[in-house]
Amino acid sequence: MEKWDQTDQAVQLKPLGINYRVYVPNGYEHDADQAWPLVVFLQGARQRGNNSGLLEEHGPLKEAAGGKEFPFLLLAPQCPEDTVWIMQKDIVIGSIRSVQREYRVDPLRIYLTGISMGGFGTWEIAMEHPDLFAAIVPICGGGMSWRLSNLQHMPIWTFHGAKDEIVPIGYTVEMMRALKALGNQALFTVLPGAGHDCWTESYRRDDLYEWLLKQKRQQ
Repeated sequence: MEKWDQTDQAVQLKPLGINYRVYVPNGYEHDADQAWPLVVFLQGARQRGNNSGLLEEHGPLKEAAGGKEFPFLLLAPQCPEDTVWIMQKDIVIGSIRSVQREYRVDPLRIYLTGISMGGFGTWEIAMEHPDLFAAIVPICGGGMSWRLSNLQHMPIWTFHGAKDEIVPIGYTVEMMRALKALGNQALFTVLPGAGHDCWTESYRRDDLYEWLLKQKRQQ
């Protein structure tokens, strides 16, 4: 099996009308009975459109394209132009369901992460579908903190650059305040020297993936 399954025609996701890329880990084809964790990555606003090559500009897909090997399946749907992830929640869920039909996905180990616009999407989609994800990693995003009760028990690790002038760190601070009030001991890493692009440093941390893969959704 090719390490990259990709298309600009979105064959598997054709009913959704979007592009996507799927990273397939080495060893996937060796055991036909093994189910694999799935990490879903939501890109930022500048990677919207109909060119799936843009998905390699940031995040885990950039790391994988650069040679990093991951022990999980990685799905990156591409948000259409002139819209945002919080308005395209059905596309994200539909893409996950499509990949579950196409690949051997462990349903108890599906994770959601995203940057900037994708960080906002991560918060929103997890709040609407808390029973789908084992953990989330929103990066430099934010959301409607008064709706966080659905994430009271969700494992969360969020990142934000202290010098972010695009999405001020106050957005994440507010989400963390609300989570703490619910008793959720979510992890919050502030990157003191980082601006909006705090994701490059974040996604290069091996401890992030180690933490993520330890999380398992309760049936």
